[in-house]
Amino acid sequence: MSKHLLLGAIALLSATLVWLTLLWSPAGDAPGRHARLDLNAPPAGGDFQLVSANGPVRLDDLRGKVVLLYFGYTTCPDICPTNLAIIALALRALTPDELERVQPIFVSVDPQRDAPEHLADYVAYFHPSIIGVTGAEREVSAVAAKYGAAYQRSEQPGSAMGYLVDHSAYTYLIDANGALVDVLDHATPAEEIVQALRRQLATPPMSTKQAGRQGPAH
Repeated sequence: MSKHLLLGAIALLSATLVWLTLLWSPAGDAPGRHARLDLNAPPAGGDFQLVSANGPVRLDDLRGKVVLLYFGYTTCPDICPTNLAIIALALRALTPDELERVQPIFVSVDPQRDAPEHLADYVAYFHPSIIGVTGAEREVSAVAAKYGAAYQRSEQPGSAMGYLVDHSAYTYLIDANGALVDVLDHATPAEEIVQALRRQLATPPMSTKQAGRQGPAH
């Protein structure tokens, strides 16, 4: 493991312990079984707009940056913390210049409980670069459909949590032109994420004229 990844792992462990203490505190009972779903459909990608604690976030406005997109929710007991921790570890392995050109986005599939301000607090425990976004249920559903992301509410009778949200756990890599270029599986190692990011960072973004000639990505 490189020095950057080792230092990142130590920092990440500290942040995760704080998060577990302050944010994830079931009221006297353990959550029920949590299922990881497969993709609903082959992901096509595409532009979207949702809202963060600092206002609207639109994918097209992030042209020039490589985007890591992940769907989850803040009371996810296991899958989301695992993936976000690995993503954060990868981000900490980047140089400052590289990090400036990468934008990680966490889309909540639980808009009923995840207000933008709460999302901002949650993702900050993993890495300050991550933006948490949400929207009305129909808006979140439309974005999930573009990326083939699956999620469904799972009622938990007798649990203080009330319900869980079973969901797919893929991380989507979007290039500097806004095109979906890769789908990374759950718990892809940080080193592989870093390599995938650097491949895209090494590819110059197309001009608006070039992008228009190429047409939309499929």
